[in-house]
Amino acid sequence: MIPKLSLERLSVLPFIGKWTLLSLLVAALVGSASAFFLFALDWATHTRIAHAWLIWLLPLGGFAVGLLYLWFGREVEGGNNLLIDEIHDPQKTIPLRMAPLVLIGTVITHLFGGSAGREGTAVQMGGALADQVHKVFGLPTSERRLLLMAGISAGFASVFGTPLAGAIFGLEVLAIGRMRYDAILPCLLAAVAGDQVGLWWGVQHTHYAIPYIPQPTAMGLGAAMAAGVAFGLTGKLFAESVHALAALFKRFIAFAPLRPLIGGACVAIAASMFDASAYLGLGIPNIVAAFQHPLPSYDFAGKLAFTIATLGAGFKGGEVTPLFYIGAALGNALSPLLHLPFPLLAGMGFVAVFAGAANTPLASTVMAMELFGPEIGIYAGLACVVAYLCSGHSGIYRAQRVGIAKRRGVPENIRLSEWAELRNAQPPSRLSAEGSPKSRQD
Repeated sequence: MIPKLSLERLSVLPFIGKWTLLSLLVAALVGSASAFFLFALDWATHTRIAHAWLIWLLPLGGFAVGLLYLWFGREVEGGNNLLIDEIHDPQKTIPLRMAPLVLIGTVITHLFGGSAGREGTAVQMGGALADQVHKVFGLPTSERRLLLMAGISAGFASVFGTPLAGAIFGLEVLAIGRMRYDAILPCLLAAVAGDQVGLWWGVQHTHYAIPYIPQPTAMGLGAAMAAGVAFGLTGKLFAESVHALAALFKRFIAFAPLRPLIGGACVAIAASMFDASAYLGLGIPNIVAAFQHPLPSYDFAGKLAFTIATLGAGFKGGEVTPLFYIGAALGNALSPLLHLPFPLLAGMGFVAVFAGAANTPLASTVMAMELFGPEIGIYAGLACVVAYLCSGHSGIYRAQRVGIAKRRGVPENIRLSEWAELRNAQPPSRLSAEGSPKSRQD
């Protein structure tokens, strides 16, 4: 007779086996899609650099993508917010066309010089492809949630080469202060395997070097926390500015394709007036430079402005790589004030501005250790946590829920978009802590 304890241990094996197979399937699809996307993005970037005049086609490119979404993509234009909403409040399968639409839109943005990232595209492709797996196998709603989270993790990990951070990102991004532990295995397997699939296809990730990380001291850790305040406020400024500009465009321009047309014209004119080629596209050369030598103190502000203009006007692409640029350049500029090596502060800013803007301090801290080595963990962890706290209840993903509020007076389970509306309508001290009805609108 098999002891009861042994039977309990064996009962978990079907769960492990099932999610190993499903996660590997998602990873194969998402890792391959991310590899294709990264190769297309490299082509677009090299083509733009070789033909600087392409910036003048940015308005037309934005108009074309706007028409594409108007005709074929109305159901998926919510992007990352749609994925988060579907995990919290499942309604219907995400259309597969989300993947090619966001890929085409992002490549066009980069080909013609828009300042945007790549994480949003990889995450959306990951979610859309994972949901097709759910559709094929007819999984129940509870398992569909896990599969979508695995797709998000695989997309994030494969595009940045950070499997542990990708796994935690898929768990952490859904709600402030709360994670689902039942999704740890699918997210981790999908992130690790998705990253490996991308490497098998020949994807090469940028390496950033911090030559020297000093031993932690009271002064050094205090400086890290002070930097975290600046990083968090910058992340908050970025998120709220993008949302405010997008709302302004929607208020005054009813026909959606005209928004990137006008916004693209403004970006193109500004780029020519200020010789802002460094602020276009991903900006990876300048991110690398932030670890190698001092940059102009205004560099982070230039990237901030061009990215807000690009994404606020409705161009497709992610926010994370521009946040890396903004954070690395800001950290570089803070070095003379905080008396820490500029490569160290660049690495801290790289992840901490993202932590504040995305409300993902754990994923950001782990990303720092994956990219720069475990020695940065204490400095990066402090900077990310302080940035997370200082960014308040705002963020680049407006469908995030408030799991555990950062301060009193904020309703639990409310979307960040709903909280922004309540906050603007009346003083926070008068807001009820009872929550509010959920909305699928952004």
